[in-house]
Amino acid sequence: MDRETREFAESHFRGLQGRLPSKVSPTPDRVDFIEKPDSFSYTDFFKSYLLPNVPCVFSSAFTEHWGCRKRWVTPSGKPDFDHLLQNYGTPLQRTYSPCPCTSRPTGSTSTGTPWMWTTTVSSTWDPLAPGQEEALRDSHGGLPYDVTAPEFLESHLHPVLEVTQEAGEMVFVPSGWHHQVHNLEDTISINHNWINGCNLANTWRFLQQELCAVQQEVSEWRDTMPDWHHHCQVIMKSCSGINFEEFYHFLKVIAERRLPLVKKIGPGEVRCSEDSGLGPQHAIFDISRIAEVLASVVVNPDFQRVDTSKFLPQPEDLLQQLQEALATTDPL
Repeated sequence: MDRETREFAESHFRGLQGRLPSKVSPTPDRVDFIEKPDSFSYTDFFKSYLLPNVPCVFSSAFTEHWGCRKRWVTPSGKPDFDHLLQNYGTPLQRTYSPCPCTSRPTGSTSTGTPWMWTTTVSSTWDPLAPGQEEALRDSHGGLPYDVTAPEFLESHLHPVLEVTQEAGEMVFVPSGWHHQVHNLEDTISINHNWINGCNLANTWRFLQQELCAVQQEVSEWRDTMPDWHHHCQVIMKSCSGINFEEFYHFLKVIAERRLPLVKKIGPGEVRCSEDSGLGPQHAIFDISRIAEVLASVVVNPDFQRVDTSKFLPQPEDLLQQLQEALATTDPL
């Protein structure tokens, strides 16, 4: 990230004046197709798609040199199950299980995931801009299994947007976009989900909503259950995989990796960089986003009920470190 891109990004968030983007986003008329890697930089992606939170499709040229494009498929372009079974079927030693499952199936023809970057074979995507999914909920707040079912195809329910992804192409699905995927052929799907400075505030909002939902579900025991607020955090973690305590530790880990990059430079010394790696300008941007979110976290009534006595550093101290680091950087 260069200085101009950082200025562009921070201007975007200043325009929000501390508010989060609208919960309901308009559906774009089209999804951009990015064809040539040589003429498309990280800055282009950051400014045109990551920051405004809109989808795009990367051509197969971006994954042309990926080993899986050659080793995981047969000459006819189908998944090479024999190769996959021989090389990945049974781990030499199981040292870590990221989720409570015993298998990760590939997507056979005509299968799909009701709500999901596929880089081998073809799939169709039906993405919904943030907030559009609300029109599809049933009386219990649940979402349909298949948004392409006849009863959901009326335009007043959600604008129609369909993306066909060919073998080797990548679909960038922005934060908060519900999406349904239908595999047109046998498919190996590679997915990567990540939190970044652009969607950090959205993540914090999501966690607050998740806790609120838990509190509503167990509200009848609020006055009789000892340490009710702590139990809500436990339930939230079991449902969402993270609670307020772990979110703070997540912010701390990222902040502690960014702070050294900022502290070792002085005003006027921040170099410009177009590199996609983590440079000083990107570190400053990330710290500014963490500081804004952390300032909201420390005053949140539910977070204030979390036992932070053993947190190092204390949330307020970390926030002060971030603010002091930002004060030493070049003002925009």
